[in-house]
Amino acid sequence: MTTFYQLTATSLRGQLITMADYAGKLVIVVNTASHCGFTPQYAGLEALYQKYAAQGLVVLGFPCNQFGKQEPGDADEISQTCHITYGVSFPMFEKVEVNGAATHPVFRYLKDELPGVLGGRIKWNFTKFLIGRDGKPLKRFAPFTTPEKMEAAILAALKI
Repeated sequence: MTTFYQLTATSLRGQLITMADYAGKLVIVVNTASHCGFTPQYAGLEALYQKYAAQGLVVLGFPCNQFGKQEPGDADEISQTCHITYGVSFPMFEKVEVNGAATHPVFRYLKDELPGVLGGRIKWNFTKFLIGRDGKPLKRFAPFTTPEKMEAAILAALKI
């Protein structure tokens, strides 16, 4: 059986990253889009990352263009939106698919572990998954759940 730490993904800059690099950390995995009504959540995710990084929180952003074609840009355009517009400093990965035959293995694994109300599908951009320090998925958050509303679950998982 695959575990989160056995998975890999390619960073926005083209570097292959193993999820094992995040072993022992509390991880938020989120599918993102630069032209979505939820795009301002980048700021809230960055605020959580800044606030709790020292305690072991990391946010991993995965751009996705499957919902309303809201992430049409290339890596440079995505980077500009994330870093310049929203001040994102957490790791961003290359554009992926989160539903269908070409679903990225990270999202296939997370959807299998935490299927959500649509079964094995992701409903929209900014679906968020909280993964424990042991690599086990803990909770799935809907797109409309703001990062600020995730803070209690993060604090509980960090045991703060």
